[in-house]
Amino acid sequence: MDMPVPKAAVIAKKDHVVARLAEVLGEGAVIHDPAETRAYECDALAAYRCPPMAVVLPGSTEQVSAVLRICHEEGVPVVPRGSGTSLAGGAMPTADCVILGVARLNRVLEVDYDNRIIRVEAGRTNLSVTGAVEAEGFFYAPDPSSQLACAIAGNIAMNSGGAHCLKYGVTTNNLLGITLVLMDGTVVEIGGAYLDAGGYDWLGVICGSEGQLGVVTEATLRILPKPEGARPVLMGFDSSEVAGACVADIIKAGVLPVAIEFMDRPCIRATEAFAGAGYPDCEALLIVEVEGSAAEIDEQLGLIKQIARRHDPVELRESGSEAESVAIWKGRKSAFGAMGQLGDYMCLDGTIPVSALPHVLRRIGEMSAEFGLGVANVFHAGDGNMHPLILFDANKPGDLERCEAFGAAILKLCVEVGGCLTGEHGVGIEKRDLMDVQFDAADLEAQMRVKDVFDPGWLLNPAKVFPLDASAGRRAG
Repeated sequence: MDMPVPKAAVIAKKDHVVARLAEVLGEGAVIHDPAETRAYECDALAAYRCPPMAVVLPGSTEQVSAVLRICHEEGVPVVPRGSGTSLAGGAMPTADCVILGVARLNRVLEVDYDNRIIRVEAGRTNLSVTGAVEAEGFFYAPDPSSQLACAIAGNIAMNSGGAHCLKYGVTTNNLLGITLVLMDGTVVEIGGAYLDAGGYDWLGVICGSEGQLGVVTEATLRILPKPEGARPVLMGFDSSEVAGACVADIIKAGVLPVAIEFMDRPCIRATEAFAGAGYPDCEALLIVEVEGSAAEIDEQLGLIKQIARRHDPVELRESGSEAESVAIWKGRKSAFGAMGQLGDYMCLDGTIPVSALPHVLRRIGEMSAEFGLGVANVFHAGDGNMHPLILFDANKPGDLERCEAFGAAILKLCVEVGGCLTGEHGVGIEKRDLMDVQFDAADLEAQMRVKDVFDPGWLLNPAKVFPLDASAGRRAG
C-alpha cells in the first residue's frame, strides 16, 4: 500500500515542533521517543505500519485547538486517532505527521433524560456511553463489534454502525451535535440538542469524513429507552447461498428485526472454539433478533421462523433465556477476535443490496479458489453490509499482495451489483485506490473541493480516502 513520501523539511524541525507542543500540553502529553511512538505505528489494519514523528494526547478542546494551530503554522500533517480500532487504516500515520489522540477526552458532560440526549467528550468509548445511562433505562444504539474499545470520535469519523443498525441506523442517525476544531485551531459548534438544527446539514458532511475536515472533541448523542424485551433465534443452513436467500425473504416480507447477522462455517468453528456460544454445526448461520413486548416478539419470531422453514434449516432454535441470548451475542461479537487466533486476515466492508446476497456469496467462494486464499464471512446481513475476512500468511512472500487483489475483486463486485465500497469501516488507505471504481473524476473533484474549504493546506489525514494521484497537487501545498 503506497503512502506519500514524508517531507524532509517537516522531519528536520521535529525538535522545534515538539518543544512548541510540549509548551502548551506539558511534556507528559507529548510522545516523541521512537521506541514509544511505535505503539501508534498502525491501527487495526496492522498489515501496514509506520511510526509517526510524534504523538500528542490533549486533555481539552482548548488543547486540541492549540495543537492544531501550531501544526498549521508549522505545516505539519496531523492524523487524528480515537482508539486505533479502524480496520481501514484510517489512523495510519506517516513519518512526518503528528498523531493527535483523543483518549484523554473521555468525560460525560451532560445527560438530559427528558430530551433523551447525552453530551460526551469524543474520546469516550462507545459502550461506556450506554454504561452512563443504562441505570435509568436508556441506551446508545450504534454498537460496532469493537464497542468495548472504539471511541465516539472514531465512530463519527467513519459513520460506524453495528449489528443493530438495521432498526436504529448508524452514527449519523444518532448524532445531534458536535464541537469541531478546524486545522487552523478555530473551534466551531455544529448542530445541537435537536434532530434538525436548521440551515445546511454540516453535521452530515462531518459524520463519515474520516478526520479530514476537523477534529471532533465533543458530541451530543441521542439515547433511547431500552426495549421491553428482546429475543434472538439461531438458524443453521446447508449453504451460504440458502442463508442469503432466507435473509432476502425476511426483508421482502416486511418484517423489521432489530438485527440479522450472518456467519459461515469457518467463522462458526473459530467462534465456537473461542467463545463457546452453542452454535450449530452447519455451513451458514443466521442470528435474527426482534424486540418489543412478549406478544410482539412471539408474533414476529413466528413469522420469521415460518419463512426460515421454507429454506429447510438444519437447525432452528429460539433463545430460551437471558443467559442463552447473551451467549449467542457474545459469540457474534467475538468473531473478529476468534478469527485472529487462526492467523493473519484482512477484513473488508463492502455493502450490497440484500437481494444480491446469494449471488455475491457464491462468487466470493469461487474467487477464494481462484486466488488460492481462504475466506470467512461474518456480516450484518439485514442491510447487506458484508465483512469477508480474507485469510493469508504475512510471512509468505506474495500472500499480502494476493490478499489485496482478492479484496479489490470483492469490492468491485459489490459496486457492480449496485452496492458500495464501504458500509461502516470507512475508506482510509485500504479502499483509497478503489474510489474511482465507484466515483468518476467529477465526483472525486467535488468531494476534494469540500476538503479544500475546511482544510486548504490538506494537513488533516491527507493520505486517506482519495487516490494519491488525484490528491497529489493538493497535498503538495
